[in-house]
Amino acid sequence: MELYQHFRKEEHQFIDQVLEWKETVGRQYAPKLTDFLDPREQQIVQSVVGSDGDVRVSFFGGAPFVERKRALLYPPYFEADEGEYDIALFAVRYPGKFVSLEHRDVLGALMSLGLRRGKFGDILVMGGEIQFFTAAEVADYVRLHLGAIGKAPVSLEQLPLSAAIPLEDAWQEETATVSSLRLDAVLAQAFRLARERAKALIESGLVKVNWKVVDKPDFLCGPGDVLSARGFGRCKLFSVEGMTKKERWRIRLGRQK
Repeated sequence: MELYQHFRKEEHQFIDQVLEWKETVGRQYAPKLTDFLDPREQQIVQSVVGSDGDVRVSFFGGAPFVERKRALLYPPYFEADEGEYDIALFAVRYPGKFVSLEHRDVLGALMSLGLRRGKFGDILVMGGEIQFFTAAEVADYVRLHLGAIGKAPVSLEQLPLSAAIPLEDAWQEETATVSSLRLDAVLAQAFRLARERAKALIESGLVKVNWKVVDKPDFLCGPGDVLSARGFGRCKLFSVEGMTKKERWRIRLGRQK
């Protein structure tokens, strides 16, 4: 199918899932709510559904600034509002004077509950305050079973979505040149690493592209790709602006502040 030509091979299975959602909505003439999707998955859903007159799609993750969002596919007669996305917001209460918790600690605790990552949205951490979004259908289960994060005892307080911590997504941009668009080359440039160090990180499974682990250093990056390396943070390849006279690729990168 011509559709698949616009996506990477590893994304084809997800495309099949989106096509199934779209077909179901069109056949049953009823809305379909997905789990939380990362930004790349949202792009794929938007592309596959497109401007089809029979099926429409919109996204919401609990607040305007979040990355992970649920998709709602629906027929033209349906009017989507925020309540249709079934999202709950929890604040984590813990003894902050005696313990420090990070994003990865919270994610690890949530994953230990035996639920899919798709049941959880963004985790918000700022100044010792911690919140996270979850699918409403598992909210009671999460509240009942999440009693500790690491060695710290915690309790959860459900809040209205309007009480979400207002985080900003800021990027420090730069223009650079790289010898190729291979993942190891782009990663090395973004985080000021030796090429061999970047390659080792990738082969160790510590690097993600568009929120998926990629362990092949020769993976080719493209505009819009978001890269992250454990311990170094996140960067984004905003654009590829052509070749220089010395046959190097000129790119525009952003590192998350």
